[in-house]
Amino acid sequence: MGMKWFGRLILGLYALLIAAPLYFVVVSSFKMTQRFFASPLGWPKPFTFGNFEGIFKGQTMGKYFFNSVEVTLGTVVIELALGSLIAYAIFRFGGLIAKLVFGIFLAGLIVPSQVNMLPIYSLTHKLGWSDDLYGLVLVSVAMLMPLTVFMLKGFMQVLNKEILEAGSIDGASEWKLYARIALPLSAPSLAATATFLFVMVWNDLLIPMLLINSKSKLTLPLAMLQFRGEYMTDYPMLLTGVVITAVPMVVMFLFLQRYFVAGVMAGSLKG
Repeated sequence: MGMKWFGRLILGLYALLIAAPLYFVVVSSFKMTQRFFASPLGWPKPFTFGNFEGIFKGQTMGKYFFNSVEVTLGTVVIELALGSLIAYAIFRFGGLIAKLVFGIFLAGLIVPSQVNMLPIYSLTHKLGWSDDLYGLVLVSVAMLMPLTVFMLKGFMQVLNKEILEAGSIDGASEWKLYARIALPLSAPSLAATATFLFVMVWNDLLIPMLLINSKSKLTLPLAMLQFRGEYMTDYPMLLTGVVITAVPMVVMFLFLQRYFVAGVMAGSLKG
């Protein structure tokens, strides 16, 4: 009984640890600058939506928002399309070559992304992809592909090979087996991977900072830096931007949480 209450206490403290910064960010977004500096932890007086109105009227935040949507959706769709094909091929054919290919992708997980910054910048500049959202999508796809293949390959391990073999005996091509059997059965795993990739790309600051120079092509994380001044930072506006940036991730997780949990459980059942 004592251990049960101790466990609840630990969970309560952990929840408080998560809720306190969340409270600070959300409440501060409804404060005026003077009220924020006078009482950083206090309740907004007056409670105002002025920061949300100002961030879209005075700033080109709508443009930055759609830039992030374009980059994130483009990256996630291409990642899932290519990553699922590669993971399916590794799972389906096996053998030494498949293990070698999978090993190459695993090696890509070992190298930190920061190590590749100079080669990536040099290559994208030579290819004319610098300061271009489509170039940013392609670079993000390349950087995240090892992780995508690693996740999807583990998920596809739970697929029933007998079903695929039965389809093959009935005359189905590998493409039909992939499109009509493997993908539908992997839907929860794809949703889990998509959620994970969405969060990573949506919040990414390093690669956009490396490649994007034009103000009109900034993504939301880069746009947040505009609220930092040399002598003073507009914290209420900055935290309002943080809330706006977090809303799409929260909404997406609420809609996909069932598939996310199912996909994670599927990937953990088979060793």
